[in-house]
Amino acid sequence: MNYPQAFGRALPLIVAWSLIACGASGPLVPDPPSGGSTNSIAIGPPASIATVAPQAPPDEIRLRLARIGSAIQRWRQADNLKIAKAAAEEARNLIVGPGGPYYGDADRNGFIAGASNVGLLPGLKGETALVEPEDGACVVRDVLGGSWREPAKRWSTLDAAIRSWTVSKNTFPSLPSHPQRIVGWATLALSTNTLPAAREYGGHARLHIDITRKAVTHC
Repeated sequence: MNYPQAFGRALPLIVAWSLIACGASGPLVPDPPSGGSTNSIAIGPPASIATVAPQAPPDEIRLRLARIGSAIQRWRQADNLKIAKAAAEEARNLIVGPGGPYYGDADRNGFIAGASNVGLLPGLKGETALVEPEDGACVVRDVLGGSWREPAKRWSTLDAAIRSWTVSKNTFPSLPSHPQRIVGWATLALSTNTLPAAREYGGHARLHIDITRKAVTHC
């Protein structure tokens, strides 16, 4: 056998197999998408199929609800009528804001408890509120209680419910907004002369702040 000639014929095959082997042992690089590069390829499942947690409510809303809840807790557990009324005033002011009805120093102690620049609910003339329809269906249903296109009318409905309220006739369930019901109970607490009654009204208010919180944070 002529080994040099045989080796010469086999050399191209050896080189070809060497190139194939080297390519197989190297890293696999995916083809770049059209018009892009390999750096733009995401390894893993598309973001669109990932589970996304519900967006948390803005801190300002959560802090406002916490302040209202704290005021209601002090109101319903007050040791004297002065403390109960101050706490009821605070809860009411935090809900209505400076543009809403009933805002101010209701217990006449020279201090506006719960003073703020904006209410949880819209003002009488539609002043900005902390909560908005965009915050979710439960907020619209339980917190805003429907449309506020006519804010003065919404507040006048509360006025009528407060005027019509009696011990034997609770008119507040007619109000779709739970914060407005808190305002109603706070107004009764501020007008009573007995601590047991004020604390009882605070117990009702607690139910409504709980529903309000759930509508904002868990719906």
